[in-house]
Amino acid sequence: MTRTIASKGSKKLLNAWAFYDWANSVYTLTIASSIFPIFYASLFVSSDEPVSAFGFEMKQTVLITAVTAFTFMVVAVMSPILSGIADYVGNKKTFMKFFCYVGSLGCVGLYWFSLDNIHLSLLFYFMGLIGYWGSLVFYNSYLPDIAFEEQQDRISAKGFSLGYIGSVLLLVFNLVMVMFPEFFGFDIGVTEEQKNRAAVEAMKVSFVTVGIWWALFSQYTFAILPAGISTGHKVTKDIVFNGFKELKGVWVELNKSIKLRRYLWAFFVFSMAVQTIMLVAVYFGEKEIAWVDKDEKTLGLIVSILIIQLVAVVGAVLTSRASEKFGNIKTLIVINAIWMCLCFYAFFMVSPMQFYIAAGLVGLVMGGVQSLARSTYSKLLPETEDTTSYFSFYDVSEKIGIVIGMALFAIIDQVSTMRNAILFLFIFFLVGIILLFRVEKVKTAQ
Repeated sequence: MTRTIASKGSKKLLNAWAFYDWANSVYTLTIASSIFPIFYASLFVSSDEPVSAFGFEMKQTVLITAVTAFTFMVVAVMSPILSGIADYVGNKKTFMKFFCYVGSLGCVGLYWFSLDNIHLSLLFYFMGLIGYWGSLVFYNSYLPDIAFEEQQDRISAKGFSLGYIGSVLLLVFNLVMVMFPEFFGFDIGVTEEQKNRAAVEAMKVSFVTVGIWWALFSQYTFAILPAGISTGHKVTKDIVFNGFKELKGVWVELNKSIKLRRYLWAFFVFSMAVQTIMLVAVYFGEKEIAWVDKDEKTLGLIVSILIIQLVAVVGAVLTSRASEKFGNIKTLIVINAIWMCLCFYAFFMVSPMQFYIAAGLVGLVMGGVQSLARSTYSKLLPETEDTTSYFSFYDVSEKIGIVIGMALFAIIDQVSTMRNAILFLFIFFLVGIILLFRVEKVKTAQ
């Protein structure tokens, strides 16, 4: 029996593509943003206790920031190679699957994360991070393939919205498991130390649930998405670096589109700050906010992440509507201005209530800036069947920006404070706004 291939723009294909956000967003919420940062902090006696790894002694947050930056550098170097091979062979879904499974295995491996085996533990952290971002290179490149231009803003926003909803559902389950481990069969004992150990064990099990969720729900997307246009070519050493040649070709093509080139520069700068803030937000809340006790801190941090996710659903939809009325670039300018103000606000944040307010504001602009940035780039692309190379260029720009942002954040954090590091990021939003105004000035058909 021959399976019917869903046509471009069809509801079935659009929903299948967007559903991958439902599958993989649990990684960003549970691992990157909430439970893992809390679990990581629980491994230390105090927030000031240093950690030793790779022959160096450093702050706890600096180690995670450095490993994260290194991972993004690997993705930035690797994705052009893989996208080049995918274009040559004509099966980018295979690569998307590979990174999905590497990431889900990395999440499961985090169950064994410990300071005694810090290097193996960081390898699992690396696998989860590279699996998530590596799969996005190919996932994002499907957008112009599966949706017509007038559909792209809304389906991009729908993907992020599905991701927020799905990840919140799993996080709520994991939150209940962490806060009430006795209901799930964990031995909480009678002492405070035993109760803390039960909560930590529940956190470790939550990492396993993320890995299973990610691998399981991605199957619907993989079943519907087209594999790509098969070329019948075999991979040889001569085409391994074809991706870099394609990036060079994209760079040449950018010179023919002033608007696209200017937009990429703006995206590079503001995305640098957005992604850095999203990756360090919970570590900031854990160290810099005056929580009453450990229990309030754990609950408060997870509640703040839930606020971000729930508000982000609304933010993504509102941003999509605003872009239809005012245009993508003008909407992005306003969103970046809000982000810039948030950097100043975060510098003065002390109380949990102030942190919750910031979480709501971050959620409002987080979903909007991500979905709109992706769909704006897609709409500015020239007519081409080689969407993977263009989105590889987009992803490489984003990853290099994150490396720079995380590296600068880690350096300022190490020699000063996290507050100063957050405040410094407002410069990137200011520059991003200036560059977006330059995009808006291009009135031709560019």
